[in-house]
Amino acid sequence: MSDALSPETPEELVETEEEPIKQRKNGLYPGVSDELAENMKSGWADTELHDLQPVPQAKHTAARRAALSARFPGERLVIPAGNLKTRSNDTEYAFRASVEYAYLSGNQTEDGVLVMEPAGEGHKTTIYLLPRSNRENGEFWLDGQGELWVGRRNSLTEAERLYGVPASDVRELADALREATGPVRVVRGYDAGIEAALADKVTAERDEELRVFLSEARLVKDEFEVGEMQKAVDSTVRGFEDVVKVLDKAEATSERYIEGTFFLRARVEGNDIGYGSICAAGPHATTLHWVRNDGAVRSGELLLLDAGVETHTYYTADVTRTLPINGRFDELQKKIYDAVYEAQEAGIAAVQPGGKFRDFHDASQRVLAEKLVEWGLVEGPVERVLELGLQRRWTLHGTGHMLGMDVHDCAAARRETYVDGTLEPGMCLTVEPGLYFQADDITVPEEYRGIGVRIEDDILVTEDGNRNLSAALPRRSDEVELWMAKLKG
Repeated sequence: MSDALSPETPEELVETEEEPIKQRKNGLYPGVSDELAENMKSGWADTELHDLQPVPQAKHTAARRAALSARFPGERLVIPAGNLKTRSNDTEYAFRASVEYAYLSGNQTEDGVLVMEPAGEGHKTTIYLLPRSNRENGEFWLDGQGELWVGRRNSLTEAERLYGVPASDVRELADALREATGPVRVVRGYDAGIEAALADKVTAERDEELRVFLSEARLVKDEFEVGEMQKAVDSTVRGFEDVVKVLDKAEATSERYIEGTFFLRARVEGNDIGYGSICAAGPHATTLHWVRNDGAVRSGELLLLDAGVETHTYYTADVTRTLPINGRFDELQKKIYDAVYEAQEAGIAAVQPGGKFRDFHDASQRVLAEKLVEWGLVEGPVERVLELGLQRRWTLHGTGHMLGMDVHDCAAARRETYVDGTLEPGMCLTVEPGLYFQADDITVPEEYRGIGVRIEDDILVTEDGNRNLSAALPRRSDEVELWMAKLKG
């Protein structure tokens, strides 16, 4: 990474309207000569883009804002994207805009803020962004966030074309909000500066209502979102195929080879992974969120791979397959795997419009409880096991969750609209039962210990049932073996 200029840079060259341009303490250059400063101001071509088309989701973001406007008439609504977060010293984490902001605007740049001001019977929306870097004061090449360091930004005029709303300089927004009158709501937790400007105008209760509404708005996906979910899943399928093809290299190294292989697919075809990939081989498969991925990959054991590609518009897949590392399940592995498959089949069948969200969980858990009683691992009858939740020693987690722009999407929704709610066409959720026999669980026969199996698919509720978005990945144990053999050549 290149070294920036030193703090001895003349103040008049680095100062903006608000604060001096930040420089590294130990820069190699002692300063900027007047001649160089003048030279850097000119000789640059006009790069304004004049043929931009609206982002693909523009008509959908407009509809989402209209629904938000109707819910909170007469109130100013402030939705920030968030700011860069320091990783270490003067380096930052890769930026990911708040889901609420991206959902309503289609924009993903740091420091952005969407403001909806009451106007007539609705709202006037403005997107506040950083404009192009200033060439006159040297910001574009002297500041660590200048365009010669981190890349070109869209001009405000370009932003208006892309997102379909007027754009203004975000550096002027905090002062304007301090002067604002009337009721205001803000999405909290993303931009401390914006929240400070509104400190005397908002309440936690009112702001929570805004957050809950935006979470519940995402429960039912529109046409654009369903398309993005399918893109995410399709890339994820290819990522799983990539992993199977290199399992021999993973055996020679570690779980990290699997993690890196899947990540390559996510970065080539999407924005990122949607969450930390779980690449759990052997007994690590019994740790639900094993993301250290530093363990051995051994022939004869199972690999539980839980991973998802996130698209450029932030929609993520969430898929799990449990694979025999050598390509063949042994007898006990197959028995446990087939039980989980049977449970998942029952769960998927229960995903129906008009049904309860809980139905697929209850259906899957019943099958798993029946298997545990049948195998003599827990005393029946099954109804007693389910009533007391005794199967949870080995099933541990819920059988699924809503999916979308967050891997656990819509998490702020009210219980009555989510976990206690009714399924509707357009909802997208996971069905992911599992059985996990911990390596130190002396209540089960020794041969069970250290085996973990989960099968997870992404299911879209349709008008007449459901569609498995990840059906391209085999699930049945014999089909998994055939698929792996084909990929390994």
